[in-house]
Amino acid sequence: MAYLKIGIIGGSGMDDPRLMQNIKVKKVKTPYGNPSSPLTLGKINGIDIVILARHGKKHSIYPTGVNFRANIHALKKEGCTHIIATTAVGSLREKIKPGDIVFVDQFIDFTKHRTLTFHDEKVIHTPMSEPFCSNLRSLLSASAKELKNRHHKSGTVITIEGPRFSTKAESHLFRSFGADVINMSTVPEVILAREAGLCYQTVAMSTDYDCWKEGEEPVTWEMILSIMGKNSENVKKLILKTIPKIKNTECSCGKSH
Repeated sequence: MAYLKIGIIGGSGMDDPRLMQNIKVKKVKTPYGNPSSPLTLGKINGIDIVILARHGKKHSIYPTGVNFRANIHALKKEGCTHIIATTAVGSLREKIKPGDIVFVDQFIDFTKHRTLTFHDEKVIHTPMSEPFCSNLRSLLSASAKELKNRHHKSGTVITIEGPRFSTKAESHLFRSFGADVINMSTVPEVILAREAGLCYQTVAMSTDYDCWKEGEEPVTWEMILSIMGKNSENVKKLILKTIPKIKNTECSCGKSH
C-alpha cells in the first residue's frame, strides 16, 4: 500500500489513549514560526495519525491569530498525505439544522487580514476550482450515512475574519452570495493545503443559525460550545470509521501545487 499519514486539525478528543496507540508529543518549528500547538503523533488502526489543535490546546488563539502557514507546513513536513479538519459553523440555510454535519466542497473568502499563500516570493497561481478532496468527502459522507448522522454531502462555506459574529445585514448578504454555512477558520487553511499538495477535507458541524433566522436566538460562543459538546462524539466516531477506508490513491489534490 502507498504511504499514508493522516493529519487531523482541531481533532479534539482524538488523542484519547483508548483510541490512539503509541502516543507521543512533538514540538516543531517551521520557517513560518511555531504552529498553534505541538503535534500529537500516534496510530489508529495501524495508520499513522498527526493531531494539531488549530486554536491551541486551550483554545487561546483567536481566528486571525492562527499561524495557518506554520500549521500546514508542520503537517506536510511531518509526512502527512491527508488532512481532516473539524470546524464549527453557523448555518445559513433552514435545511442545515444545529447538530448537522456538512462536508463542504466550496468556499467563499471574506477574510481581510490573512496571509493566503506560501508563494510570497515566487508568483504561482494555484488552481482552486475544486478546493476540497472529493475522495475524502465521499468516504466521510458514506461513513456518516452508515452511522445515521444527519449530514449534507456538499455545501459552500464562507469564512469571515472574526472574532466577532456577523451583523444581521451581513448574515443576509452571505445567504445571497450562495453560502450555506459560515465560519472563521477554513480560509486560508484549505488554500495552503492545496498549495502543499495535500488531500484536505473539512468536517463542519452546524451549531446555530448565525443571526439571519427570525425566531432564533442570535449565535453566542456559549451556544457553540453547548452544541459542540453534545455532538463532538458523533464527529469522533465519524473520523474513526473513516480512517481505515482512506487509501493514498491518485487524486487531483496533489497535482495542484
